[in-house]
Amino acid sequence: MVSTSTSFASTTAATRTHERRHARGFWIVAFVFMITMAFASAPAPLYVLYQQRDGFDAFTVTLIFAAYAVGVVVSLFLAGHISDRFGRRRVIAPAVVLNVLAALVFLVSPELPGLLLARFICGLGIGMLTATATAHMTELHSAARPGARSRRAEVISTAANIGGLGLGPLLTGFMAEYAPMPLYTPYVVFAFLLLIGLLLVVTVPETVNNVDGTWTYRPQRMDVPQAARGQYLTATLLAFVGFAVFGFFTSLAPAFISGQLRIASHMVAGGVTFIVFASSASFQVLSSRWPRAAQLAAGLSLLAAGLATVIAAITASSLPLLIAGGIVAGSGVGGTFKSAIGSVIAISSADTRGEALTGLFLAGYIGMALPVVALGLIMQSLPLVLSVVIFGSVMLALIVVTAFALIRTRPIVKS
Repeated sequence: MVSTSTSFASTTAATRTHERRHARGFWIVAFVFMITMAFASAPAPLYVLYQQRDGFDAFTVTLIFAAYAVGVVVSLFLAGHISDRFGRRRVIAPAVVLNVLAALVFLVSPELPGLLLARFICGLGIGMLTATATAHMTELHSAARPGARSRRAEVISTAANIGGLGLGPLLTGFMAEYAPMPLYTPYVVFAFLLLIGLLLVVTVPETVNNVDGTWTYRPQRMDVPQAARGQYLTATLLAFVGFAVFGFFTSLAPAFISGQLRIASHMVAGGVTFIVFASSASFQVLSSRWPRAAQLAAGLSLLAAGLATVIAAITASSLPLLIAGGIVAGSGVGGTFKSAIGSVIAISSADTRGEALTGLFLAGYIGMALPVVALGLIMQSLPLVLSVVIFGSVMLALIVVTAFALIRTRPIVKS
């Protein structure tokens, strides 16, 4: 009896230790995810300073932004899914290293070629990180809380992702406003934080341990059950539309604030971008217990209303309207994107979850790049207001298309 009791106690202690290690790893990955995403969006308030120093026009800013998006898309297509084979931690660590390298390029080569290269390298790292960190957090949460639903992991991972994107411009805007050497100090600070994250992430338990010896490399492809492909494509359309809104606020909105509104404060530019992402993350938390149908309905409605308000703000040159539109649109993106992630996790198997999520993020970052670059091109020959009206109208039309697609694939909205 004593031996049995001792064995049971040892097993229980080992189980608790295992769960604590995975719980700690969950929060470490959340921190690393948030800081790396914050660095990815950090340059947004600095584009105005680069424009003033080097005489950039709006289209050049979109090209710099597009270099990042291209890096993300290339990385997602070629490497975003390989954590299903090599392990989550073995992909997250190199992704963080690439972002440290990008920070160094920003510091040593702050001219246009260096900016393009740094943003591309940053994009490569983010493409490796997004789906991998999301899958890793889901699996760490499952190991730390056996039998618990994945809703908590979904909320925190998407909040780390979107919240990090909002935190970056806010911190950079503050440093650009009050710290010396605004084109250098933010990158030093973020490089330091990324290095701390790198040291921490190597202590996180690995969650992919079953190595398939027959595995061969291939680029990203959509790997979900045949019956769920309609749902999956609808989820990717949600990501495309939502990230297009994020692309506008992280590339051209700061230039609009300084140019059209004549507001020179970097804190304001960074704050507006932060508000969009913060409202997105907040709405994800607020709606975390809603049925998925309610999340999607509210998200699409808010996204449409927010876009209409942003168009009105640009037309009227109104900062309060721009902030209101950003809050409403950001909330809409939060609802739709969280629902999309939850749907992809639900319809994909554990051994292909990273790949399925990679496809979702791939669609999102294509949405972040293409519409914004198109807007920059349109602005070369048309006035700002007309260009934004065209951009917003196309996005509103895509929202309508998405709504009809959701009606045809109702399983995606089940709770």
